[in-house]
Amino acid sequence: MLQTEAKPQTGTRRLQDQVAFVTGASSGIGRATAIRLAAEGAKVCLADLKESRSEDVKRTIEQAGGQAIITDIDVSDPKRVEEGIRQMVEAFGRLDVVFANAGINGTLAPIEDMTIEDWDHTLTTNLKGTFLAVKYAIPHMKLHGGSIIVTSSINGSRVFSNFGFSAYSTSKAGQVAFAKMAALELARYKIRVNVICPGAIETNIGENTHKTKELEKITIPVQYPEGSQPLEHRAGKPEQVADLVLFLASKESEHISGTEIFIDGVESLL
Repeated sequence: MLQTEAKPQTGTRRLQDQVAFVTGASSGIGRATAIRLAAEGAKVCLADLKESRSEDVKRTIEQAGGQAIITDIDVSDPKRVEEGIRQMVEAFGRLDVVFANAGINGTLAPIEDMTIEDWDHTLTTNLKGTFLAVKYAIPHMKLHGGSIIVTSSINGSRVFSNFGFSAYSTSKAGQVAFAKMAALELARYKIRVNVICPGAIETNIGENTHKTKELEKITIPVQYPEGSQPLEHRAGKPEQVADLVLFLASKESEHISGTEIFIDGVESLL
């Protein structure tokens, strides 16, 4: 598992006394972001299924002088999401930032071979999970305003050539549309809603990616001179995404809402 350490807490912290709810907080982008937000003064709720990994993130935050709690959440389960947010507000008294980040690649298969169950699992986790996190956060965020950031993807927004990703790309396109609708609906409450669209990032999302043997029949090999990330010739790092989330969570982006931002080293423009 990628080890990410909090940055030094110096000067005025950009999220001092704010409270952040981070789904998928035990690893990858979620882990890096939870640590980054805490380093900037936020009290963080680590919402994930993997409690043992979340304990590691909590320990890292606390060793750096931050505050965090863990809630055991399946983002596709309305009761567990609502209860997790309730526990967080009970512990910290408010909610200012939601990072709806949890998601899966799911099963990669040709459309004709994909099972209905696999399609539903991907859409339920990624799209319904985002909806639930936002839905149950709104009553608390209406009190003070705040920022909601959704992790989508270049898939389904700029890229449509990753074969077998029909369910995943559909869920990610849906997140972008949902966030834009939410941004307009929630503007009256000073709640901003934005979307980040990462390209390839060094995470462990491969653990929940399942390629079927039928995928070979639709794959078209494409090769570029120096890989698919022209800017740095490597996949991005979770910490780079965490810095973007911090910007969108802070007052520095207070006039930005309803916008998707690509963070992919221009991978999606190839």
